[in-house]
Amino acid sequence: MASGEVQGLLWGAAATDWAEIAEPGQIPFYEAAFAAIELGGSSHLLDVGCGAGLALQLAAKAGARIAGLDASKGLLDVARQRLSDVDLRRGDIEELPWDDDTFNAVTAFNSVQYASDPQAVLAEIRRVASPGSPVAIATWGRVEQCEMRVVLAAIGGLLPPPPPGAGGPFALAAPDMLENLVAAAGLKPRTSIDVPTPYIYPDLDTAVRGQMASGPARMAIERNGPATVRDALADALTSVTLPDGSIRLDNVFKVVVATA
Repeated sequence: MASGEVQGLLWGAAATDWAEIAEPGQIPFYEAAFAAIELGGSSHLLDVGCGAGLALQLAAKAGARIAGLDASKGLLDVARQRLSDVDLRRGDIEELPWDDDTFNAVTAFNSVQYASDPQAVLAEIRRVASPGSPVAIATWGRVEQCEMRVVLAAIGGLLPPPPPGAGGPFALAAPDMLENLVAAAGLKPRTSIDVPTPYIYPDLDTAVRGQMASGPARMAIERNGPATVRDALADALTSVTLPDGSIRLDNVFKVVVATA
């Protein structure tokens, strides 16, 4: 099974919880990327790995013409409910189903690192972007910058060791790693932005539900069952619960801005 099929099944298993609880936490780096590429009314934007479509909603409000691709049927079903008359397609981000030079802006938010061949994804982004167009790729910052490492460690303990080369949340987080891949794909890196992106939940139950909707958590659920994963997440999140019962995980995402 191709990586897109695997990731699509995982991320779509709890699509509503992802869209309602987890996805809004990504807004800081959506907004930072759109500002960096000067998204506006003249933009024809492709979002690669568009998920449930929240970034595309924000782009449409900025006046952009939009399109998106994701491997997850469940997340695309939510995106189609949010966005009418928009070109949304299901497929693998390593093979984008558009012609060369179709878009004058491209984003990929928290998606490239999960591909079996991230450089192939970046080469496809270069292909569908017209020359000189801005591109923004977002991935997790370094492990030590992200309190989500506590949660991911709890999930990781329920999974077998990944095969060599397998992608994961921090697969492209090492200094200069994403920038070097961007350049190797024929894109021209312009800048790299660190974006503080706190994940904030009103209570433990909401935090656990949101975290259980992620791809890594769904993989752990397939192996161990929901009760085991729920307990592991609750234990990990209890350690970062604030006195009022809310939960805040401070993280940093890296946005690499390039030119096609």
